[in-house]
Amino acid sequence: MSKYDFTAIIGAFFKRRAASMPNSSNPIQSAQRTIRLEIEAIEALFARIDDDFATACKLILDCKGRVVVVGMGKSGHIGRKIAATLASTGTPAFFVHPGEASHGDMGMITRDDLVLALSNSGSTAEIITLLPLIQRLGITLISMTGKPDSPLAEAAAVNLDAGVSQEACPLNLAPTSSTTTALVLGDALAIALLEARGFTAEDFAFSHPGGALGRRLLLKVEHIMHAGDSLPCVQRGTTLRDALLEMTRKGLGMTVVLETDGRLAGIFTDGDLRRTLDRNVDVRQAAIDEVMTPHGKTARAEMLAAQALKIMEDHKINALVVVDDADRPIGALNMHDLLRAGVL
Repeated sequence: MSKYDFTAIIGAFFKRRAASMPNSSNPIQSAQRTIRLEIEAIEALFARIDDDFATACKLILDCKGRVVVVGMGKSGHIGRKIAATLASTGTPAFFVHPGEASHGDMGMITRDDLVLALSNSGSTAEIITLLPLIQRLGITLISMTGKPDSPLAEAAAVNLDAGVSQEACPLNLAPTSSTTTALVLGDALAIALLEARGFTAEDFAFSHPGGALGRRLLLKVEHIMHAGDSLPCVQRGTTLRDALLEMTRKGLGMTVVLETDGRLAGIFTDGDLRRTLDRNVDVRQAAIDEVMTPHGKTARAEMLAAQALKIMEDHKINALVVVDDADRPIGALNMHDLLRAGVL
């Protein structure tokens, strides 16, 4: 075949593709069509969540090592995300580029690991090249393909069918519906494993200690409360004037009021001061007992800071006293402390 003939054949192929494309320049209609096709592809997955899916979950749960995800091109991008989702939800996992695996990165994979290979065609050369090595090491292989009769699917212990009848791309060429389906199937796998492991919100937080969610789930009141000499406190019978001086020295906008035995008697805040002034109380002569809020809302040191925040929000207050088992004040915190800690 001449170069001219080959070019003519390719040109005719793309002309036929172009002729089959929807004849519309409306971007809204194009977007809606794309979304509809991808939704249909995802809905088709329901029937394929079967015994093969359950077997894949069991193989991963029984794995003594890590899940090694491999994939080329767009499947590789999806594979990276699946590996990250698995790792953050209790299943140790990482991504290996199959091209690099053939040039040394196979050394990252051990006999105790499990390989999850993504390929829509099921015949990606870079992955097929790895199959003899995977089999020689006795590594369990799970495939995620669009063709259950492909070489990759047949070599795997179990295949997860991520096939689609049509890509959302009007040329039916660019990976669109297929990558979305693979991503959703990967999420379904990760969440099924999460639930099987009894993975908790606290476990999740330990995987995300630097994020806002991690702070909300890990940070405790004892980590941010003002304690010791930083805790503003006065005894019952103290004059309001002296209580205000204590508030000014400690700079928390409040002071704890103590019983003679050290237990919590009450709390006096900036809000209480405004209400006191509205009542025309003599600030120099009044005792703190007359104007404090008796006892007030409290928190415990071992409580999550997010729980303390909820107490403040529920009761529309800006400060909490932290007490021990005997109701003795050991600390205090306000809304600014929670803000600085990133809980808000």
